[in-house]
Amino acid sequence: MLLENDYEKDLRVKRAVQALYEAGFEVIVAAISLFEQFPPEKRDNCTIYKKKISSFVYKTSVGALKIPIYFNFWRKYIRERLKVHKIDVIHINDLPLSRIGIEIKNKHQAKLVIDLHENWPALLKYAPHTQTIIGRLVSSNEQWTRYEKDMLHEADLIITIVEEARDRIESLGIGTEKLCIVSNTVDTETIPSYNRKRTDKNFILFYGGGINRHRGLQIVLEAIKILKDRNVKIKLQVAGSGSFKVVLEKQAVRLGIESDVRFYGFKPFNEMLELLSEADAAIIPHLRNENNDSSSPNKLYQYMYLKIPVISSDCLSLKRILSETDAGFVYRNDSPDDLASLLEKLNSNRQLLAGKGLNGRKAVFAKYNWNFDKEHLVKAYSQIKTGLII
Repeated sequence: MLLENDYEKDLRVKRAVQALYEAGFEVIVAAISLFEQFPPEKRDNCTIYKKKISSFVYKTSVGALKIPIYFNFWRKYIRERLKVHKIDVIHINDLPLSRIGIEIKNKHQAKLVIDLHENWPALLKYAPHTQTIIGRLVSSNEQWTRYEKDMLHEADLIITIVEEARDRIESLGIGTEKLCIVSNTVDTETIPSYNRKRTDKNFILFYGGGINRHRGLQIVLEAIKILKDRNVKIKLQVAGSGSFKVVLEKQAVRLGIESDVRFYGFKPFNEMLELLSEADAAIIPHLRNENNDSSSPNKLYQYMYLKIPVISSDCLSLKRILSETDAGFVYRNDSPDDLASLLEKLNSNRQLLAGKGLNGRKAVFAKYNWNFDKEHLVKAYSQIKTGLII
């Protein structure tokens, strides 16, 4: 399993490793670290390698299709590992290293699994670092789009995270027999206990997660300003980090709502639960784009499991799930006025929130939990093992 990240930070990969181990597979993870080299270790029921990568080489990944420095790093890394381990399957997490996967597949007669956590061409299309002059020179969205299609046609199994992502891959001419959905759902057996508490009579809205422009928090701040002008008091608590946080803090000051918005920075999960325990609702304000329309954020299922009503933008996958489960409310992603009107209505009639949290909890146990998704993963792998996927 190739992971362009620190293994400790990727909950999805950790869960997949455990599920495959329980199904009788031996798993070797090749990950990277920006800070130091780690010796190989056996834990979490797998063998873990973490090789140090320089910041420069890591940043060249965005231009890997034009300048192969990043690919060459991984070629050398995996060549060293394959002197020690014989493999039957090479599992690529996200699109970029698919070329390395195909090379390994052909040389070692292995099956190739490409696990798409994101719509990678769309993610790069909107990323700040590809909007610079240098970024546009080294990263061509058209080239990444062609690369994705070519790589996926070579894969033996493609894992996506949600139905909308599966449909997009099918539109590239990929047969359904090669596709499997494994969502970022919650593991109900390991999530910490949680007790709700309220000490503030004001309506409290919670956001947890990464902070960038496409997460849409700037729309939420504008909505809070609109409500403040109407003498409607809404408090926003933000637990998360990202380069856009500074922009949002300045925006809050400019709008005169800094006393109504609190940025806590990154919080460990248990501390985040403490903040969440005081909230009336949690918000997922992602702006609509090709990537966010087919997203499966962990926090959606966490909020549903924890019986927190969800307020979400109208990204397609989020809108579908909330409509299906009746676990919350949806507003137009780019409209502060629409969000402000919804929040005003909920603030004046909090009974509208009643039942939404319980609906979410029921939906998690009925469908949106890791026990169901790991069955999909193991079944797909078992078909590879028996040769049913060609």
